[in-house]
Amino acid sequence: MLTNKNFVENPQLIILGIGNPGQKYALTRHNAGFWFLDFLSEKLNVSFKRINKSIQLGFGEINQKQIVLAKSRTFINESGISAKYLLTRFPIHISELLVAYDDLHLPVGKLRLRASGSAGGHNGIRSIISSIDSNEFARFRIGIGSPINSDDQINYVLGQPNVEDKEKIISSISQGNNIIETIIDHGIDKAMSDFN
Repeated sequence: MLTNKNFVENPQLIILGIGNPGQKYALTRHNAGFWFLDFLSEKLNVSFKRINKSIQLGFGEINQKQIVLAKSRTFINESGISAKYLLTRFPIHISELLVAYDDLHLPVGKLRLRASGSAGGHNGIRSIISSIDSNEFARFRIGIGSPINSDDQINYVLGQPNVEDKEKIISSISQGNNIIETIIDHGIDKAMSDFN
């Protein structure tokens, strides 16, 4: 059950979507993490509010458990600023932070959960690990595929997917509420077992 709240003090889970701010980047592959947060906010009927220069927050409940939806307002390579703010602002353990982001290493529309790990070449995840001095946060990786020419990764992630690929990504993201409910109720290990 998904419901909206005006504020939460002790969230069980914070979901941080990272991407690049501004209309220029809104439809680019690098913003798939934002697309996921927008999907969840619609399900929860949550509105994002600007909290400070680095982040927007929305508050809600899933199955009577408090959650925070967070959208970074920094560019990808400074995502650690937002993560550090969240861990300072809310009394959560690092393992209760779930970061949603695009992944070049997964096929278009494929989702993968991880409880921790390396940056895997993603500048946003590298920034978070550096800022909070830990890699023990969970990840919601959204497959965007990879360019034919491996030297063209920057243009690829900053480009828009074609209609077919965008539909695959949005279709996969629509599984998100079930995944988040499983994490909330049974933990990340159970969710990885069920959905990976």
